[in-house]
Amino acid sequence: MASNNVKSLLSHHFLLINLLSLLFISLIHNALATTSYSNQTSGAYIKKACNSTTYPQECYKYLLPYAFKIKANPQKLCKVSLSVTLNAVHNASSTVSKLLKQNGLSRIEAATIKDCIVNIKDSLDELKQSLEEMSLLSGLDKEFHIANIKTWLSAALTDENTCTDGFEGEVIDKIVKQKISNIVLKIARLTSNSLSLNNNLVI
Repeated sequence: MASNNVKSLLSHHFLLINLLSLLFISLIHNALATTSYSNQTSGAYIKKACNSTTYPQECYKYLLPYAFKIKANPQKLCKVSLSVTLNAVHNASSTVSKLLKQNGLSRIEAATIKDCIVNIKDSLDELKQSLEEMSLLSGLDKEFHIANIKTWLSAALTDENTCTDGFEGEVIDKIVKQKISNIVLKIARLTSNSLSLNNNLVI
């Protein structure tokens, strides 16, 4: 009799474990399905938003990894775009500064690269100002802060373009010039896209 009771308890115990396991698997599956659907929806939203920018492919490439943050929120889209651009400009500043330290640069090359670094750092400061203005959009005078974001982004883009404009008419090593031009082209496109997205921001 006792043996039958033990077997019955064990049977119920294993049944309960199996039911709980199935429930857990079902919950995980539903959570993953929901996340996948959410990311797909956000990805479609990002693609549509990026189509309004000057460089849609770059826009989509750099923003898609943050789909889980952006979701389908225009303000989050603009904020993430600004953050991505800021990080890229910070890296650009470091990379160009390293190029300045390499041996064999002429006086003119060094001076031109220094001017470029100043412009990139100015752009970095202006992007920081843009992000600061973005954090104020939850308060009053939203239109005022959006206008400020656009102003700072326009200034950042101008500074980035001024960097490579400084190469015109100067004798610069082709390899160094190409490296810097590629770096600046990337950040200028990211900044331009951020400006386009913010131009379409309506709160």
